[in-house]
Amino acid sequence: MTLQTHARPRDLDATLLRSWPLTIPSNDADKEERGHVLILGGSREMPGAVILAAVAALRAGAGKLTVATGRSVAQLVALAIPESRVLGLDENETGGFTTEAVAALDPLADRINAVLIGPGMQDEEATACLVHALLPRLHGTETSVILDANAMGAILHPPAGVNPPFRFGVPVLVTPHAGEMAHLTGIAKENIPDGADRIAIEAAQRWNAVVALKGARTVIVSPEGERWQHEGGNVGLATSGSGDVLAGIIAGLAARGATLAQAAGWGVVLHAQAGERLAARMGRLGYLARELADEVPALLEQAAGDNADAATKPSGSFAGGLRVER
Repeated sequence: MTLQTHARPRDLDATLLRSWPLTIPSNDADKEERGHVLILGGSREMPGAVILAAVAALRAGAGKLTVATGRSVAQLVALAIPESRVLGLDENETGGFTTEAVAALDPLADRINAVLIGPGMQDEEATACLVHALLPRLHGTETSVILDANAMGAILHPPAGVNPPFRFGVPVLVTPHAGEMAHLTGIAKENIPDGADRIAIEAAQRWNAVVALKGARTVIVSPEGERWQHEGGNVGLATSGSGDVLAGIIAGLAARGATLAQAAGWGVVLHAQAGERLAARMGRLGYLARELADEVPALLEQAAGDNADAATKPSGSFAGGLRVER
């Protein structure tokens, strides 16, 4: 298949966002209808990453949350997120999860709508083994899979007998920044920004994945060659934990029924708009990643209002610079 790489981008303004609306649950919807999200991550050194992602998933509207994390930090995570069910998984000496975790997670496979794997995880090879053990169980369940941070190493560490890079049987979403894309492709990090479109397009096709290549300019590409880009937000978003919040927002939206590409696109917009709101109140530097998620519910409400009042509201009231190209 030859992908078109020369199409001119279009601004994804409020008008285009209204043509790609998120599903809004009815007032009588229960938590199951709002979607069940599983966040798999965390470690002894980085328990905060899974907490940030999990809270963001709830702020994005998911109705039910399960967190699977290392046994050593499970109680801490449970106390930090009382709204969640927390599973403690066995860990190895380097902080990764053992393959016994698959048995603990198996009963959830038919009951979750989206799973985010990666925030705060350690031991790339152990994480890759876990991802490859879980994916066959999730295939056929219509569960959306988002691989973030260390979990993207599954591309470099395929199952025995398969040469890297790994190609997913069913599309997943991967969310690399420039450094992670350099690690996954072997391309020098300094060459990633200028070649972002080509690199993301080739990766999406090669891996059979929706690729969200993050940066000051974020590029999102589907395996079929649909492309989006975003140039909003501010430098305050370049802070520890910001990517975990973005991944959680995306997972929450996917649990609610958004496609992987739609969840990524809306997640990037919401994340950037949250940063703009915080910068307006606090300044561009110094706001915290954990504060981003608190802005998301009001932004979603604003977007819903823009959709409802499309005939009377001017375009551009929400969008924030996301552009789409096909």
